[in-house]
Amino acid sequence: MLRRHREFLAPWEPLREESYFTVAGQRADIAAVLVRYERGDAVPLVILDDGTIAGRLTLNGVVRGPFQSCSMGYWLAEDRTGRGLATQAVQAAVSLAFSELGLHRVQAETLTSNAASRRVLAKAGFQEYGLAPRYLKIAGVWQDHVMYQRLNEQSG
Repeated sequence: MLRRHREFLAPWEPLREESYFTVAGQRADIAAVLVRYERGDAVPLVILDDGTIAGRLTLNGVVRGPFQSCSMGYWLAEDRTGRGLATQAVQAAVSLAFSELGLHRVQAETLTSNAASRRVLAKAGFQEYGLAPRYLKIAGVWQDHVMYQRLNEQSG
């Protein structure tokens, strides 16, 4: 799937080695995130569409203690966009973060030019709270990102 949608995803992703797009590279990536899951600092998920994988969503950097927060990243295959799948997946992941993980905050960052992702986050109840200049190196260039968060109103 990543090979098939590589060109579509390229403007929103860091530059990656060719090996990342191989079966062995994906197995290594999945193994690494499962190690982070076992440590309790990541929750890897897939986005399904009629039972088939349409994308991926990960709750990253789960921090406990007084912070009780994580950062969320996601992508969706090009042929699955525009149908609400990403919004549904983000809402489900937030629900998981708040109920099962007991987190207080989920944050997400997106390129200033990524109108689709910004719409997804707004529809999912995220609030824009700032701009991070040159935040991540995406497509080989340090790029500004808009910062979003959603707070768990039930956390005490």
